[in-house]
Amino acid sequence: MMLGAVLAGGQSTRFGSDKALAELGGRTLLARAVDQLSGWCEMVVVIGRETAPAPTLPDSPRSGMGPLGGIAAALHHARDESYDEVLTCGVDSADLPDDLPDLLGPAPSYLADQPVVGRWPASASPHLDAILVAEGRHSMRQFAEAIGARAVTRSVHSANINTPADLKALENRHGL
Repeated sequence: MMLGAVLAGGQSTRFGSDKALAELGGRTLLARAVDQLSGWCEMVVVIGRETAPAPTLPDSPRSGMGPLGGIAAALHHARDESYDEVLTCGVDSADLPDDLPDLLGPAPSYLADQPVVGRWPASASPHLDAILVAEGRHSMRQFAEAIGARAVTRSVHSANINTPADLKALENRHGL
């Protein structure tokens, strides 16, 4: 079984407002991300927010840990609820391919151009916990390397919405 996890605990500093609530085609980025993962996963959770269109979890071990804190929370929840894997995406990861789970199979793997979009085994939680409590670098790529995840490269890059201009460009590209 696969748990879906939307990472939505970022500060949205480059966006200038709460990016999760920004609308694309009349729907919030948060709702779009939850809907995308719902098509592939038995359950979807939203990490790093208190209110969402799906059950929510706080970052682990605490907020402010970046995407790794969100993934750690998802991996712990997956392990506790007997899910084998977690499929993650950022709240700003729009335009994910329709075949994402197959593209990222088997776990562990991630999109090379967006490492927060990944397929992670729930059994990887101890590795991530060790990274989060260690001194030094805490990065997605460090976690990926520690568990032997493969980077999946695509000819078409997924949209990553960091600024209002990025959102506008995606709307224009899709005629929304």
